Amino acid sequence: MIIFDKLWKTLKQNDISQYKLIKDYGFSSGQLDRLRKNANVNTYTLNQLCEILQCELSDIAEFISDK
Repeated sequence: MIIFDKLWKTLKQNDISQYKLIKDYGFSSGQLDRLRKNANVNTYTLNQLCEILQCELSDIAEFISDK
């Protein structure tokens, strides 16, 4: 399972709010809702977040094994 707990920390460190993602970067509230719920998001969305935050994928997402 991929979780996005690190995303919220990275956003805070970069002083970017969810509101700013929507208003300034054109993110939909639906995309943010999927990220909050650790639901499926596409690689385009992950790429956009990495570009905005100038970070690596591992700074916003983490794989947790179900084992």
